[in-house]
Amino acid sequence: MNGTADITLVRAGTFAVLGAEGDITGRRGRSPDGLFRRDARHLSLWSLTVDGAAPTVLVPPDGGEPSTCVLIPPGTRDEPPAYTVFREQTLGDGVLTERLRLVSNRADNTNAVVNLCVDADFADQFELRSDGRHYNKDGARRTASVESDGVTFGYERGDWLSRTTVTTAPAPAAVAPLGAEGTAHRLEWQLSLPGHGTAELLLTVAAHPHGSPAPKPLVTPSEAASAGAADTAAFVGELQLPMPDDSPAGLAAACARGLADLAMLRVPTIGPDGEELRVPGAGVPWFLTLFGRDSLLTSHFALPYRPELAADTLAALAAAQGTRYDADRGEQPGRIVHEIRHGELAHFRQVPYGRYYGSVDATPLFLVLLDSYTQATSDSSLAARLEPHARAAVAWMFRDGGLEHDGYLRYTPDPNGLVNQNWKDSAGAICFHNGTQAEGPIAVAEAQGYAYDALARTARLSREVWNDPDWADELDAAATALRTRFLRDFWMPEADFPALALDGQGRQVDSLASDAGHLLWSGILDRSHAQRVGRRLLRPDFFSGWAIRTLAAGQPGYHPLSYHRGTCWPHDNAIILLGLARCGLAPEARTLALSLLEAAAHHDNRLPEVMAGYGRAEHPKPLPYPHSCTPQAWAAATPLAILTALLEADGST
Repeated sequence: MNGTADITLVRAGTFAVLGAEGDITGRRGRSPDGLFRRDARHLSLWSLTVDGAAPTVLVPPDGGEPSTCVLIPPGTRDEPPAYTVFREQTLGDGVLTERLRLVSNRADNTNAVVNLCVDADFADQFELRSDGRHYNKDGARRTASVESDGVTFGYERGDWLSRTTVTTAPAPAAVAPLGAEGTAHRLEWQLSLPGHGTAELLLTVAAHPHGSPAPKPLVTPSEAASAGAADTAAFVGELQLPMPDDSPAGLAAACARGLADLAMLRVPTIGPDGEELRVPGAGVPWFLTLFGRDSLLTSHFALPYRPELAADTLAALAAAQGTRYDADRGEQPGRIVHEIRHGELAHFRQVPYGRYYGSVDATPLFLVLLDSYTQATSDSSLAARLEPHARAAVAWMFRDGGLEHDGYLRYTPDPNGLVNQNWKDSAGAICFHNGTQAEGPIAVAEAQGYAYDALARTARLSREVWNDPDWADELDAAATALRTRFLRDFWMPEADFPALALDGQGRQVDSLASDAGHLLWSGILDRSHAQRVGRRLLRPDFFSGWAIRTLAAGQPGYHPLSYHRGTCWPHDNAIILLGLARCGLAPEARTLALSLLEAAAHHDNRLPEVMAGYGRAEHPKPLPYPHSCTPQAWAAATPLAILTALLEADGST
């Protein structure tokens, strides 16, 4: 690749990762490139050559839409390039469009030979990861058929059928296979450029995943860019957000960037009555789909400013709520879904994530957001509509969630899915101080806080919206009892800090972890204990100077590049920040807010999904985590949570 950095385009549940020169190589692993829709790669090769050689990037893309780069064919100082190539690429709903414009640099006529090598491997995203897994795909068949104006790629396996069409204007002079095997083809044009004149090619790639509606009508890159810009502008608005007194530098810019990312990350889905909705997909490249926990927390952060995200997220999750018992998927009646996948491996149930319910916290967070939305908008119609779903969610918390059995929300590790089913869902994340993973049905601390908040909030809905004061009294009593026993069972007197979890034997999982900060937000701790936790989180072993680490440094399990055992997650910090403001720790809240905004400034005002745990003493800038998603929804919404926390901390709300 001639370029030095990838360009990521995202729109309406479709995304493309391109090299700085606009090419796609078909790479796998940590950062795959290609055109992706509904969990599959629909374009795995897109390689441009001119006059037999790869052009050089003269001007890389600036991050706008259309993504525009300037390329030149080989040349020297004495024999400068005969022409310059202007390459524009834009993404729509299932469609990548490209406009190639060749501009002659000479007074006499010039001929140019343009070749484009293309292929579609239809790889499921789970195949592309660097975890070494192999999935049997007996009977699968890839095809390529030459059309008058391009080529159509197909993929069949049993009842699964996907297509990718490549159409061009003008039609290529020749289309030929790249080799005897495989489906890659080379398209060739022989263009004549008059003196200082131009020639243009319009290229369109349309992804047709199995079971998906047809892509929107094909348009030019400029038309697609205009439509995308209008959609983003309608969501972002004029950015008339309330700013706190003495607004910190970078807050408005980070909020603007976050809102623009959220606009791009919205994915289409349906509600309980089949209505069309747009909800925040979790992130690119691995998670551009509805995720229960991610979409709920993202919507909560954005709630005061863009409540429509919460309304659509709640309706979409209600539509996917569990209705039966399915052990393979973790489905249980009333349980809120963890994630929904549309790919081939999910279709054939080779991975459990087609509709996977392995989350202990999405269900209480659903209830928390439902009441928060009702309070924020003074609109009780959604709560009235979703009353059956809310009652089913509460029933799940008591029955299958474990509140009725031993008083806590618990999850049982899923050997075929997620071993850990809280937000720290990587293997080994819920560890003792010595670094060993907790076993047995696990009760993580933050989920108990969410459950407490969910019970208290649902009691309010029951009393004020559903006209059921008796049930409200029962829920209030259950919340109070949970609050009392939580402090008894989770608080570690010697550490003066709550345990990360209780394991299957009821033992305290004694790591010092950031999950404790979520307890400030949910209100399960009284003010005295909450303030002690809040101040502890700002001590150097937790606080890197940029953000609070997931695990305090100095413990055997700590690692600054571990996914959940030492890195810093902006969304985790956003929840903690809201909790600091809630429990009256305004100076601590401002310290954390300013540090997060400074970190955002080092990333062009876009907070990454996760940062390394190294502190300012190790490096003057926040160090990246190598597998971070960008853009990512709850990181994009974090500046909005920062704004809310600062408004609350300085008494402006």
